[in-house]
Amino acid sequence: MDKTIKLTTAQALVKFLDQQYVSFDGKETKFVEGIFTIFGHGIAVGLGEALDQNPGKLKVFQGRNEQGMCHTACAFAKQNNRRKIIACSSSVGPGAANMVTACADATVNHIPLLVFPADTFASRQPDPVLQQLEVDSSLAVTTNDAFKSVCKYWDRINRPEQLMTAMISAMRVLTDPAQTGAVCISLPQDIEGEAYEYPEYFFKKRVHRIVRQAAALEEVKDVADKIMKSKKPLIVVGGGAKYSEAGEIIEKFCNTFNIPFAETQSGKSACRSSDPMCLGGIGVTGTLAANQIAKKADLIIALGTRLSDFTTGSKRQFKSGAEVVTVNVNRFDAYKMDATKAVGDLKETLLLITRELVEKKYKSAYKDEIATLKAKWDKEMERLSGIVYTGDKFKPMIEARDPRTLPEFHQLTGATLTQTAAIAAVRRCIDENANIVTAGGSLPSDLQRMWTTDERCGYHAEYGYSCMGYEVAGALGVKLAEPKKEVYSFLGDGSFLMLHSEIATAMQEKAKINLLLFDNCGFGCINNLEMTHGMGSIATEFRYRDKNGKLSGDLIPIDYAMIGKGYGMKTYTVRTVEELEEALADSKKQKVSTLIDLKVMPKTMTDGYDSWWDVGLAAVSESKSVRSSRKEVEEGRKEARKY
Repeated sequence: MDKTIKLTTAQALVKFLDQQYVSFDGKETKFVEGIFTIFGHGIAVGLGEALDQNPGKLKVFQGRNEQGMCHTACAFAKQNNRRKIIACSSSVGPGAANMVTACADATVNHIPLLVFPADTFASRQPDPVLQQLEVDSSLAVTTNDAFKSVCKYWDRINRPEQLMTAMISAMRVLTDPAQTGAVCISLPQDIEGEAYEYPEYFFKKRVHRIVRQAAALEEVKDVADKIMKSKKPLIVVGGGAKYSEAGEIIEKFCNTFNIPFAETQSGKSACRSSDPMCLGGIGVTGTLAANQIAKKADLIIALGTRLSDFTTGSKRQFKSGAEVVTVNVNRFDAYKMDATKAVGDLKETLLLITRELVEKKYKSAYKDEIATLKAKWDKEMERLSGIVYTGDKFKPMIEARDPRTLPEFHQLTGATLTQTAAIAAVRRCIDENANIVTAGGSLPSDLQRMWTTDERCGYHAEYGYSCMGYEVAGALGVKLAEPKKEVYSFLGDGSFLMLHSEIATAMQEKAKINLLLFDNCGFGCINNLEMTHGMGSIATEFRYRDKNGKLSGDLIPIDYAMIGKGYGMKTYTVRTVEELEEALADSKKQKVSTLIDLKVMPKTMTDGYDSWWDVGLAAVSESKSVRSSRKEVEEGRKEARKY
């Protein structure tokens, strides 16, 4: 008879989590670092009691907002190349619902996130319990059913013994490079406290091997044959290159066969920016060099990318007739755009493709185009770095605007600082090996174009879900993953207002994060989207309501440095490049987290560079400018690949 140990469901869960490890390339790592939690009545006396009694080596983190703590956990897992996680737990009802957004974020980006939302009573005896969502068509439905559409695996523990198969399945998904994403294990609050005689073997040390499985040789040959027929291919490096640790192999591949590469938001910093074959970002937020090469390439080699609309320019970035090949561990992503596919680990598969091409002595037909376009982009970078607001005759890069905005903002703040000049100054001033974080708004666009780094994984962007509010929590997750490096989070005032509560957690953990808060009095990116498509400025600038009841009054000033100061951060307010450089220099000397409130002139972000984005603009409108923009959208759709 197998030996057993009597534990509550919650105690067994904690004991199990503490024994999970992963092994990758022969290196063994403890998989579950700890648990983030905000204790409420549905979790405090169940899982909370278990963590209080014996957490083992698990570290307990105190979140301030359930979505925020999950973003921190996502960033931690991402920065650890998916080989370490922090689980997240919440109370029933609103606490659980707050985690749904972060779960969607994790699943979209293929990041392992394990959540334990408390649930109603399995017995139903006290129904409706506090915070219970009742659905009259089924008493089995609770708030936690909302997780089903955003998770890769979902389960509810209605009996203590169900925990065993549920957690084995959870680990199967979390440690699978092809299938990983959010996993939700719903914990009815009465079941958390119920006891069961668990077999001791359930708590043995488990090592989940993340193995490199190369693509089938037939698929390798298919891809190699396509490349052999190509004269001017272009490689697109996606986030999968980071998780496969394939950056050096990709660089060698590109230089051996004279193939340039461009980067997605997730793939940026998998390879070195200084590599002679690197063209920078591609697509809607890409560089001129990458986008012009893309328009002439006869073959697109997509490595570890989801091929999102921003990467492909809504499938119009590549020339008509260009073929696509993919190398991806995820079969779903590999099949996109009718690609010739090789499904397997990127690093191992690329090595096999390399052998095929070396044997056949392949070389692309590029001559000086790569170097010429890179030099042209370098000059544009110099121009962007030197832009300063000069007064009434100043012409911003984004011309569509409310004529009041620039002079009004300058008068309100005294700023002359532009967004592109600020980014360039930050790059000059901070450490070469610093990590940066970004997510929503116009900053990821500028950073994908302008940021350079040779630090592997030094560029941390959440752009798959483009979740505003990720930036503060994400910076904390990156810092927890790599505590010896400085981390700088680029975020707009809109993102900061959405979610910044995990500043308190960063202060609690004494984990220094540096927030670079770009204040332009609005959701600048979406204001650009509206106005460049013929619309007026509606509810995207931060303005008071005027006498006519519209949101078109004066701009609303906010002192973000004061907010940071309230948390105990070292804060600065800057209006010029010189003030920014001084603040960055001083912030390096600080031991506590810092916040630099950058008063940045609106409309001074970069515009598009030879790309296009399909948007659902009105087909019928009283506005002549909207009708004109609609024609442009329709023309773009005619030229775009259909699928």
